[in-house]
Amino acid sequence: MEVYEDHSLRGRVFERLREDILSGVYKEKDELREVSIGEELGVSRTPVREALRQLELEGLVKIIPNKGAYVTGITQADVRDIYKIRSLLEGLCTRWATEHITQEQILELEEIMLLSKFHLKKGKCAEQVSVLDGRFHKVLYEASDSRVLEHVLSDFHKYVKMARRISVGSEGRAEKSVEEHRQILEAIKRKDADMAEELANRHIMNAMANLHIEG
Repeated sequence: MEVYEDHSLRGRVFERLREDILSGVYKEKDELREVSIGEELGVSRTPVREALRQLELEGLVKIIPNKGAYVTGITQADVRDIYKIRSLLEGLCTRWATEHITQEQILELEEIMLLSKFHLKKGKCAEQVSVLDGRFHKVLYEASDSRVLEHVLSDFHKYVKMARRISVGSEGRAEKSVEEHRQILEAIKRKDADMAEELANRHIMNAMANLHIEG
């Protein structure tokens, strides 16, 4: 039981630190001090140290012996690569979702679309539309009926969290993104897997282009 609790605690610390790095709470080159983080989260140094090692394996942290742990974060090149890979995997995911999606999931996507349009009409809606964008893709990941694909794409989604907010928040992109979601949903409802895959691929590449990242 104690081993399980230690593992669970390390996991919670890891998730918190990764979220803080990916959301910009910690910036590139910031030092992550075990003692300070342990005090903030109310844990000992051990789960913090283990979480930092796990973050190093993910490439988000660099541990320098006898100096400390420093944030490496996600570079522009990383974001570009993730978007390119995502575009292919999102296309595959949407193809599989077209084949496996349930009526309940279609209704959920339609509800997300309605809420997205509502917030667009209100204006100054970048945060809400970004959250709804994440929900839209999450439903597609689940509808793909592939745990492996869902896991990979969910991680990619987290890695470019800040970039997605910037993209959706830029002028005109939110409206275009919601319209692209509508087209994807219509293709899924028609059971047109080829078109759904193509639209999903294009949707991600459009989001990347909006960030002005050179390919």
